[in-house]
Amino acid sequence: QVQLVESGGGLVQAGGSLRLSCAASGTIFSIGAMGWFRQGPGQQRELVATISSGGSTNYTDSVRGRFTISRDNAKNTVYLQMNNLKPEDTAVYYCKVDGTYWSGSYYLADFGAWGLGTRVTVSS
Repeated sequence: QVQLVESGGGLVQAGGSLRLSCAASGTIFSIGAMGWFRQGPGQQRELVATISSGGSTNYTDSVRGRFTISRDNAKNTVYLQMNNLKPEDTAVYYCKVDGTYWSGSYYLADFGAWGLGTRVTVSS
């Protein structure tokens, strides 16, 4: 099974920055799209940003211009640089990775893996 390890969450003041990381490891697999979701207090989980295998990015309107998603394919890692943080960014942030399991060069199955979440708290 693929496991995702997230790091970088914490407590910051409004206007500050954080950098989240999510590294995938496990059995033989390849990774396609990666993304970050978040769920604030009393809120539904929402998509924050995605990045395709080719590097194409998308952002939800509320973070566009402040957040940047990137990936390092050699490290099987996705990052979320968060600048000019606002109190409304307070949430648990979850990493999401889409990929494929292989047996040697033979296709086994597609998968979607979730991290356990890392908490981001922005104080005013």
